[in-house]
Amino acid sequence: MDFGDILNKWEQRQPQSNKQSNMETGLNNNEIIDKDANEQKKNIPGEKRRHLLNAKPDDILDIHGYTAEKAWISLEEFFQNAKSNDYEKLRIIHGKGNHTQGEAVLKNTVRKFIEQCGFAGESGYEKSNNGGSGATWVLLKIDK
Repeated sequence: MDFGDILNKWEQRQPQSNKQSNMETGLNNNEIIDKDANEQKKNIPGEKRRHLLNAKPDDILDIHGYTAEKAWISLEEFFQNAKSNDYEKLRIIHGKGNHTQGEAVLKNTVRKFIEQCGFAGESGYEKSNNGGSGATWVLLKIDK
């Protein structure tokens, strides 16, 4: 009798199960995978916000190089489109204003627009790998 025969006899004695062992799945005894957990978490107060802060934007507008007037018009169209499509998060690329003498024109234009837009909610500058202070994220207020 070789090792293969011994292994086959041992496997035949084990109760058959459709479940994979922890070694096969790579799970520890404490780990449970719940595919609905993320959706349930979003309903907990504050979790939706945390999720959105880490999520990719639904749409991106690049106004780099625009005049303040053209940027404002583009922002109006962009936000109206976002509202009609029920978007939750936007990114606006406006640049850092390094080539402007004085204050950054587009950065200030975006800031003023967000302050005046009735359905623009929380906003802030992107992480450095997404443009840093040259790009702004905006969470939109959702009508319930």
